[in-house]
Amino acid sequence: MAAWDRIISALLQFNIQFGWRDLVDIIIVAYVFYRLILIIRGTRAEQLIKGVVLLLVAMIASDIVGFNTLHWLLKSVMTVGLIAIPIVFQPELRRALEHLGRGKLFQRSYWNPQEFDHLLEELTKAILVLVKKRIGALIIIERESGLKEFIETGIPIEGQISAELLVNIFFPRSPLHDGAVIIRGNQVAAAGCYLPLTDDPYLNKELGTRHRAGIGITEQSDAVAIIVSEETGIVSIAYNGKLTRYLDEKKLRAKLTELLAPARNENTSSIWPWRNGS
Repeated sequence: MAAWDRIISALLQFNIQFGWRDLVDIIIVAYVFYRLILIIRGTRAEQLIKGVVLLLVAMIASDIVGFNTLHWLLKSVMTVGLIAIPIVFQPELRRALEHLGRGKLFQRSYWNPQEFDHLLEELTKAILVLVKKRIGALIIIERESGLKEFIETGIPIEGQISAELLVNIFFPRSPLHDGAVIIRGNQVAAAGCYLPLTDDPYLNKELGTRHRAGIGITEQSDAVAIIVSEETGIVSIAYNGKLTRYLDEKKLRAKLTELLAPARNENTSSIWPWRNGS
């Protein structure tokens, strides 16, 4: 009975000490961990986290069992690992900070509904021509994450978006066809841009450099990449490191609308005029 009395007493004391601030604190921490899991899920960091957890468990177990030498070795490895984590997880840390910066407080509109309709129409017309003529293309549409560092690797265009302009840029033997076009707001910002390639080891081997570059830029930013295969004429869209293939005109319009369309019931004029080419 004495043991039960101690347990009940401890529970009552815990209940007294556990206030609403503690509950809010736990909920916030749980939400932070949940968001971190969503960010690293499907990335290389997921496997690295599993390795770190395994080392931590082994270190604790070796201390309990009394394997002093093994415990010292694992503890030393973990100490060095804490220093190496920011270096190893640099892409994921950057991605997490960008996700934080894309919160509701910082959201902005890139197009008003009329500008988006124009963008969608011209993109669709251009891609249909590129597919028909089997001309390869890589078109990147900037969103929250600025792509200035990649725009600077290409040739400035700063021209109004049109199907004719896009087709001419990617036409074979054109000086700018061998690179990516980056669209910022309602303008073609630059062409012939160089992009980072994904190093996903599970990517289909039949996908070439154009697809790897399209996926790579969406791993490092929230941009949307449209890829037209030169060999097969297959249209694909990459977003958030994921590739969606075999898009016809209807599916392409639906996907672009889902990812890019502004809200129709609010004022979507941007307070960042440079985004809209003003």
